[in-house]
Amino acid sequence: MNRIERTNDFVIRFATVNGSGSASANNLFARSLFRMGLAVSAKNIFPSNIQGLPTWYEVRVSDRGCLARRGGVDMVVAVNGQTLRQDYASLEPGGYFFYDSSKQLPEDFSREDITLIGIPLTLMVNEAFAGNRQRPLLQNIVYVGAVAALLDMDVSMLKEGIGRQYAKKPALAEPNLKALELGHAYGREHHADACLLRVRGGKRSDKAIMMDGNTAAALGALYAGATVVGWYPITPSTSVIEAFARYASRLRLDETGRLRVAIVQAEDELAAIGMVIGANWNGARSFTATSGPGISLMSEFLGLAYFAEIPAVLIDVQRVGPSTGMPTRTQQSDVLGCAYASHGDTKHVLLFPSTPAECFELTATAFDLAEELQTPVMVLSDLDLGMNEHVSPPLQWDDQLSYQRGRVLDAAGLALLADKAEKWGRYLDRDGDGIPWRTLPGTDPERGVYFTRGTSHNEFSGYTEDSGEYVKNMQRLSLKWETAKLKVPPAMVQEGASAAGPGLICYGTSYAAVEEAAVLLEQDCGLKPAILRLRAFPFGPEVAGFLEQHRPVIVVEQNRDGQMRQLLINECGIAPAGMLSLTLYDGMPIASREVFTSLRQLLYKHGLLEANSQSRQGESA
Repeated sequence: MNRIERTNDFVIRFATVNGSGSASANNLFARSLFRMGLAVSAKNIFPSNIQGLPTWYEVRVSDRGCLARRGGVDMVVAVNGQTLRQDYASLEPGGYFFYDSSKQLPEDFSREDITLIGIPLTLMVNEAFAGNRQRPLLQNIVYVGAVAALLDMDVSMLKEGIGRQYAKKPALAEPNLKALELGHAYGREHHADACLLRVRGGKRSDKAIMMDGNTAAALGALYAGATVVGWYPITPSTSVIEAFARYASRLRLDETGRLRVAIVQAEDELAAIGMVIGANWNGARSFTATSGPGISLMSEFLGLAYFAEIPAVLIDVQRVGPSTGMPTRTQQSDVLGCAYASHGDTKHVLLFPSTPAECFELTATAFDLAEELQTPVMVLSDLDLGMNEHVSPPLQWDDQLSYQRGRVLDAAGLALLADKAEKWGRYLDRDGDGIPWRTLPGTDPERGVYFTRGTSHNEFSGYTEDSGEYVKNMQRLSLKWETAKLKVPPAMVQEGASAAGPGLICYGTSYAAVEEAAVLLEQDCGLKPAILRLRAFPFGPEVAGFLEQHRPVIVVEQNRDGQMRQLLINECGIAPAGMLSLTLYDGMPIASREVFTSLRQLLYKHGLLEANSQSRQGESA
């Protein structure tokens, strides 16, 4: 049997039980690898219940700096009896099956292409520690120590991590350090040569950080000047608000120590977005965070904000839906629902972050765009990006930046218009780009007052149901949409080998997997496609240029119906035949191997690859 032998290039899957404290131990392992200078991708795959059901935690280390989920497993740490058979079957040939040998494996576990590594975790913990509550928690640290020994990993980094975690609780640090040493010593003594996977200190030169996207988005909102939050709890977006409240309690205090933000949990999602719209109409920077079911409930108010032209920011952390769906699984399934939310002819600005750094940057940008364009702006993250920790460029903020409040008339501006005998109109296009001027309540008791309503108004916010006025207003909103195309963050393009060859389009968390899959495609098949990463809707001119230049174009996304492909066809007028769809939507974080295999099959099917190019996925990936 050929054992997998790699240094700084492998995938380990921890198979545990939800609510057992394993996520903390697994995160300790992943963060320690990161602090060693390695490229790490950590994925927590957990059920929607509080405890008792299976959970998995995948840690990928890549010596090539790849940050996507790879696909395939080189070592399984199997400590959940419910999924023992599933975990055993999932292991790659040549891989390593780490299990709790306190209980014998079933007799039919007879694979000859893997290495069994049995460590009596339960017996060791029961002998070393007292207390039924403490033992399961410490067992997690024992297996982390044993895995470190198998990988010949410097255990000092793990010790430092425990020290940081329990810096304020030294009484808890002591048993955790003991458990770590216990597992490490057993692994070195009994299985020193069992595993050929190795960890060595990396040489990452960048100043990368490791954090989750929801925390980054919360900081983006805070730095953008948000002062009002209206929200209703929903997985996986709740931690956005929790992080915002946590940082606001440190960074948004007045001289007396009083909190200078309002965070209001509403009775439902409709009330939450209503609060946000009301606060923004009054001049505050306000936002909410939700997921797909919340978007459905908020749609009517989003339509009101679109037609009344009121700024609002909404962070949508997408999950598998609809309705209750699978709230702890990831997808990109809200694209069309957000783009055209509400009834009538509405179009909403969408932003698509790919990293925690972009969650920070694009959330902050959303507040400026919302006020400049006087419209709702939605940031579309997803559960994988939002709740998992990712290696990311550091968050950056220029303290010299000023908030872009858009076209807001103050009392002096209103007086100047009056002096010129010009009449201010709330929905009057004075600048030829579709964006009107607004006032904030209280600006002027006479000149700055207007009646806010939806579509049935004229340029001066007067009530009307005149068809001509309606058409005129809709045409102005269309012009504003064209203006928005030049204001939103542009798409990012990576050129391919051919100026007119195949092109790949992706967005959000699909990007890392698509980028790696493109490299594998070039290595395996000699084909290097261009890649366009969308960052915003409406689509800018660079998107139209990419679509014109490349044939075919393959849109990679995490939903069943190819929602982004439909949006591109609708908005860019491209013939459907020239745009292929590659959809992966099982709720798992997208894997580069799966993208690579699917791309190769699709290209072969459409005559873009020779039959002999259908070669070795396992070796290449």
